[in-house]
Amino acid sequence: MSGAAKRIRVDLHIHTCHSVDCLMTLDEVVKAARARGLGALAITDHDEIEGALALSRTAPFPVIVGEEVDVGDGEIIGLFLREWIPPNLGPVETIARIRAQGGLVYIPHPFDSHRYPLPERDLLSLLHEVDAIEVLNARVTVPAFNERAARFAQKHGLPGGAGSDAHSPGEIGRAYVEMDPFVDRDSFLASLARGTIGGRASEPYVHLFSTWAKIRKRVGG
Repeated sequence: MSGAAKRIRVDLHIHTCHSVDCLMTLDEVVKAARARGLGALAITDHDEIEGALALSRTAPFPVIVGEEVDVGDGEIIGLFLREWIPPNLGPVETIARIRAQGGLVYIPHPFDSHRYPLPERDLLSLLHEVDAIEVLNARVTVPAFNERAARFAQKHGLPGGAGSDAHSPGEIGRAYVEMDPFVDRDSFLASLARGTIGGRASEPYVHLFSTWAKIRKRVGG
């Protein structure tokens, strides 16, 4: 008997020990993702794709190779990448490099003034190049910031994404998109547009994991 494929939960924003502020190993990511029933995920390390590439080859579920790129004034995530993008190139060049390798442009925590959002003036000027907006980031501590992102995405007709922004195993899967299975960039984008946002915010103390990771790495621990 045939029927529609069962929807899966996808966490679109996860870090690993390849990020400067994270100690979580690739094995820990896999274990936590399976425990929480994720069907796929995106690895979006800061200015790095080696962890994402490695996990995409070994994980028992689809892994989107991503990178959260520091553009010099804010961050942009590239999804479905094949090559590393250097930081501090500015938003225009960063987006050009994402596009050159067939990737998707995904804007993380766009209105979280407590973090490192892309300035709104840049977001608006580059909106024609944006594929999706993160409308639920579990590490956003002020709900109004996520709510504003959701309204912005709806106003401009852009798909909304969600992710835990996990830097520790317990955070993985706290925010996700429930969507149809996908096999490539185009089917992912089509599925995302029909997806449903789910999950909830993490407790504020999770930011301590990032601080501790930076200290450990700074002292060579």
